[in-house]
Amino acid sequence: MSINILVPVLIFFPMVGALISYLIGLKSKKGRDITAVAVSIIEFALTLFTVINAGAVITDMAKESDYAVSLEILGAVMNFKIMLPEICGMGLHFTLDGFRSIYALVVAFMWMMVTLLSPQYFEKYRNRNRFYAFLLLTLGATMGVFLSADFFTTFIFFEIMSLTSYVWVAHDEKKASMKAAETYLGISVIGGMVMLMGLFMIYSELGTLRFDELKTVLIPVAGQNLVSKQGIAGAICIFFGFAVKAGAFPVHIWLPKAHPVAPAPASALLSGVLTKTGIFGIMMVSFSILAHVEWFGYALLTVAVITMLLGAILALASVDLKRVLACSSLSQIGFILVGVAVFMISGLENELAARGTLIYMVNHSILKLVLFMAAGIIYMNTHTLDLNALKGYGRKKPVLHGCFLTGVLGIAGIPFFNGYVGKTLIHEGLVEVSSIPGWVEALFLIAGGCTLAYMLKLYIWIFICKNNKAEVQEKYDAQKKYLKLPGAIALIGSAVVIPVIGVVPNLTADAVMNFGQGLFGVEAAHAVHYFAFHNMKGSIASIVIGILLYLLMVVMFSVEKKEDGNVYVNYWPEWLDLENLVYRPIFIQFIPFISHIICRVLDCLVDYSVIFLRKTLYKDSKLPHELPEGNILTHAAAVVTQDIVWLLNHTILRERPIRKKFDHWYAIHWEEYAENSQIIGRSLSYGLMLFCVGLVLTIVYLLLVVFQVLA
Repeated sequence: MSINILVPVLIFFPMVGALISYLIGLKSKKGRDITAVAVSIIEFALTLFTVINAGAVITDMAKESDYAVSLEILGAVMNFKIMLPEICGMGLHFTLDGFRSIYALVVAFMWMMVTLLSPQYFEKYRNRNRFYAFLLLTLGATMGVFLSADFFTTFIFFEIMSLTSYVWVAHDEKKASMKAAETYLGISVIGGMVMLMGLFMIYSELGTLRFDELKTVLIPVAGQNLVSKQGIAGAICIFFGFAVKAGAFPVHIWLPKAHPVAPAPASALLSGVLTKTGIFGIMMVSFSILAHVEWFGYALLTVAVITMLLGAILALASVDLKRVLACSSLSQIGFILVGVAVFMISGLENELAARGTLIYMVNHSILKLVLFMAAGIIYMNTHTLDLNALKGYGRKKPVLHGCFLTGVLGIAGIPFFNGYVGKTLIHEGLVEVSSIPGWVEALFLIAGGCTLAYMLKLYIWIFICKNNKAEVQEKYDAQKKYLKLPGAIALIGSAVVIPVIGVVPNLTADAVMNFGQGLFGVEAAHAVHYFAFHNMKGSIASIVIGILLYLLMVVMFSVEKKEDGNVYVNYWPEWLDLENLVYRPIFIQFIPFISHIICRVLDCLVDYSVIFLRKTLYKDSKLPHELPEGNILTHAAAVVTQDIVWLLNHTILRERPIRKKFDHWYAIHWEEYAENSQIIGRSLSYGLMLFCVGLVLTIVYLLLVVFQVLA
């Protein structure tokens, strides 16, 4: 089958499957579950077939030219371009290369595993039909983001993905969920608007939004950067939109709140995949538009380091299982952005940083899939995420214990597990850049130590310690049927990947990096001896720091001794919340207040102008008679209506005349209208509706401009 057909199928097949699943779910819950699982499995099979088919096409072309094709060459040469013309005005452009092949497989794999677990997880949930529909819609949109070949296509599917994933966060419709969903949607809308503005600026400046064309247009000549101030401003706007989804500081506020309230399968995808769409966008804007803007790499490095440390500190302080994992995601995004920043600072020539970034993205996706699925299994059997209540739950659950421990060792960067490979490469790439201060490396190692500390906090508390209440521990130990076969397959199948990549990185991780590094435009790095002492020094240092931090920050500082046993205490002050401390006061209180003052001043200017004219030009002419209620419009309507009624009362309505004070009637209805309009005007839904109307009008205008240019 042609690649031109297969690639769009990967995007739109899950969306069609979402509709089918929803319709089946109206009649049969079991049929819906089977349909959703079947769609995700077929999607993974189609993705694998597409990648293999694309590789076979390149290999056949190579045989005809009499040259051997290695995995590295295959990934670099594979670049199928697919266009769907006339869609969304500018057409949709897709491509399939080594990097996109890898992440398409990662996305399809994660969705398949999550969908296998979902039927058991949602047994006692409501709104399951809605969840499965939006789960599959988001799958298609995510595929569209990763397979996009230009910023316009990326934006279209990025916004679809943001809207459909919003339903995940708000799924249980509780107060905390709705507030987190409001934050997620609000910041996503702001990010989308800023990104769209950036796209307008870039297209106006350069005349294209294609990734490959942007790289060609912006090649520096004689050391001179060709990006104008407008182009840089547009790129920064696009970067902002992607940074929102990635969860980078300071637009990370949605991430620690959305993950704990969303269902665990959704949290796994939010952390493992959707944040990577943001990273993907950051890489594309960095490598194509801002590649030769020297200061940007250091600015990105600053953001990365803050994100990395902030997430780690928040995770150490939290006593909620999923919140710890959510803050961990924030920290790990920082690690990935460090790799991107180092690659930028080195002039897009640091092979270790490029390869480390790629494999760390893949590894983090798998790790968070395992950890969030394990957290979901714990929650669906205990209905709590409080670590103190979960103490000792996993002591006699070997499958859950083993899989969670694998995830802990992987994300902590322990040798022989997948996380070690990516962290080692990024660390070595960081050390190679002499212009980066040494304290950045120190903070990198400290953040790695924090990762081990907060993961030990979870593991030891849930799987080693006994619950403070003996009867609760007995109940936990007696719980044997905590996981059904599909869920066990999903959990074990995902966890097995972690040591496989870590034990034989030269066969697994290197193969992935060789195949996907074409996106970075770098040659294959020299052979890395992952388990040589000079490469393990960074990992050993982080392990030592992590153990010390666990003993000092967790055991000594976060544990409080009580009569019935030890408990974790969250000492993080509630007031130190960036959303409640800064964002909500600015956007909900300060900006409306300033806007009110400005509008009031403008309103008064009209009145004062009239008074000034009366005192001067019109010589203090008498003010018009002030109406007792209503306004001039209601009074005029009442006068006209009253005359009509008087005529009717003296003609056809003599026997049953109408007796009504229309002045009062119109005034009352006008007040009701004004009050309702004020309520509607202050509502989030109305604001979002106006934004959507404005967005549609903007897009229509853009399309008209494009058509005019093409004509």
